[in-house]
Amino acid sequence: MSIPDSLQEVLSPEWLSAALDQRFPGIRVRSVTPGHVTSRVSTNAQFRIECDGDLPAGLPAALCVKGYFTDCSDTALQSRAAGEPEANFYRELAEGLGVRTLPSFYAEVDPVTHHGVVITEDVEAGGATFLDALSPYSVDQAALSLEQFAILHGRTWASTRLSRPWLDPRLEHTFRARGLKEIRGNFDGPIGAGVPDEVRDPERLVEMIRRVASLVSDADPLCLLHGDAHVGNIFLDAARDPCLLDWQLVQRGPWFVDVGYHIGCAVGVDDRRQNERDLLSHYLERLEVEGGQPPPWDYAWRSIAIGMVYGFFLWAITLKVRPPVTTAMLERLGAAVADHDAYEAALAAT
Repeated sequence: MSIPDSLQEVLSPEWLSAALDQRFPGIRVRSVTPGHVTSRVSTNAQFRIECDGDLPAGLPAALCVKGYFTDCSDTALQSRAAGEPEANFYRELAEGLGVRTLPSFYAEVDPVTHHGVVITEDVEAGGATFLDALSPYSVDQAALSLEQFAILHGRTWASTRLSRPWLDPRLEHTFRARGLKEIRGNFDGPIGAGVPDEVRDPERLVEMIRRVASLVSDADPLCLLHGDAHVGNIFLDAARDPCLLDWQLVQRGPWFVDVGYHIGCAVGVDDRRQNERDLLSHYLERLEVEGGQPPPWDYAWRSIAIGMVYGFFLWAITLKVRPPVTTAMLERLGAAVADHDAYEAALAAT
């Protein structure tokens, strides 16, 4: 079925009935009550449904749709393909992995426009809390979220499922789209005020991310990466357990991309410095339990520095996030890159 261009049509009883019928045959949505809408590049719209008769077992009344409905300009239409990997993840991989994430009831990609759209449970209505870099997040919570990454990585370790074309590494495409201009703008302004002097050179960062892109593409063994492993892509469910969301950058690659990125920014600089070795050890132990093959400690310690460079670059090119959040992320990841002499680690690995 085709995916509409407008949020209004997506939230119509007719379209929702057709979409949800794929999972719940015979469902007929009688009415839709729109809720809160958040739009940046993508659009997340909360809503509630009423059906003819009782709701099907397993389908909550409170739902959320994610897609790209902000406008119909050429640029916006081109950006819709950014949702394709996430829709494919929910459609093809999420259910059997055992990773805590949003329960999904519809995930499809329009075959013509490549517009990926996902309908999930509105977990916020059930008591979940969404986070960002300014949210309180403890070292113990970071250890729990690293367990989720260990499940993701370990259960897909060297898997044949990773050969799907939509899981191709995409870092090279990212730095072709954005780079020096955006980094300079952030580093030269108040957003980048907390970036350490030793890693403030935009040209140097771009040079290093090219090396990181090569490492990600050539690494072996591979696993499934979340690809954007910061704390803003985590929510706490009603039981206060960390869960992963926002899978636009899901791809295959080496485990240390997610782990270095997450350790580098999930908690404040001082907490990270005091606890990062324990956090890495905890992840490696859980990775082995989940079927992965942990590398020797010295290799693992050097490798997470490369993931820190990856995360630092993604936030250095970030434009459409609240400035205080970007400031916090650049300070944390910049300090991690400096502390680990991560540029030298990337040079040594290539």
